[in-house]
Amino acid sequence: MTLPKGTKNCITDVPDVQVGHVTLYEHLNETDTICTGVTAILPHSGNIFRKKVVAGNAVINGFGKTTGLMQIDELGVLEAPIMLTNTLSVGAVMQGTLAYMLEETEEIGDTAGTINLVVGECNDGYLNSIRLQAVKPEHAGNAIQNATSESSLEGAVGVGTGMQCLGYKGGIGTSSRIISAENKKYTLGTLVVSNFGRREQALFPVNSTENPDTPDGSIMMILATDAPFSDRQLKRLAKRCAVGLGRTGSTIDNGSGDIAIAFSTAAKIEHHANQIIEPMTMIRDDHPIMNQFFQGVAEVIEEAIYRSLQQAETTVGRGGRTLERAPI
Repeated sequence: MTLPKGTKNCITDVPDVQVGHVTLYEHLNETDTICTGVTAILPHSGNIFRKKVVAGNAVINGFGKTTGLMQIDELGVLEAPIMLTNTLSVGAVMQGTLAYMLEETEEIGDTAGTINLVVGECNDGYLNSIRLQAVKPEHAGNAIQNATSESSLEGAVGVGTGMQCLGYKGGIGTSSRIISAENKKYTLGTLVVSNFGRREQALFPVNSTENPDTPDGSIMMILATDAPFSDRQLKRLAKRCAVGLGRTGSTIDNGSGDIAIAFSTAAKIEHHANQIIEPMTMIRDDHPIMNQFFQGVAEVIEEAIYRSLQQAETTVGRGGRTLERAPI
């Protein structure tokens, strides 16, 4: 039995979570095509540095260049938007996100020290002329400013513009589930950037004899919930993303960067506080509701991957390379 879906079936079903995209798509000449973008995920609409959220992550296969995971592991909090882009644009997006946060938060680098920026990536070089580095720092700020709690666009949008999945056009996918027990009700949502796998791994019938020579690729999986979890528990949720990923046919290939980041909006941790003790509540590990959350993670990841395929359109990229919409 599957769990009930949220109203929008989107990561933004988690209250106050917002998603914004910047899409870059332009044929420059017979050889080069810009086919990339930036996506921003905001845990809440306030200043994330001043009001941090609890977070955890899991590196399922580490062929990736995501920044900021070390400090999340160490301190268990997220203090900036989660930014997603292509592999060679991590630096530009990090610079643009820093500029945005410095503008919004005058104490960063002064009375409050520095900031931990989280930028995830997938390699869209099959369709995108990635060496041109079309993503600029200002695109990061624009993605943050575009963020909304409305249903996120899916498919070939934002960071998903140039991505492939199982030999078809992939990209952005999102999904949500409602978890309930003992008169408590929580929302679990995800947004994925699907960019992995080959057609022979697909668990649905293919509709073409052509099998593009796509690379192993990667996937970024972002989990959000309003349930009160510790950073250790969120890492446990993030590990279960591998279950949903495997349900779609992925064998987590050698050259694939499979990264999961999970955060909870249940508590806001003030950057400036005078008290010694930080009061926190969390769901008991041994309560049956934990198994519902583990099931929910598998369900939302699987569905979000398939939605990324369903919502994507056939896309022509660099050198005339074409990725078809999956026959789902």
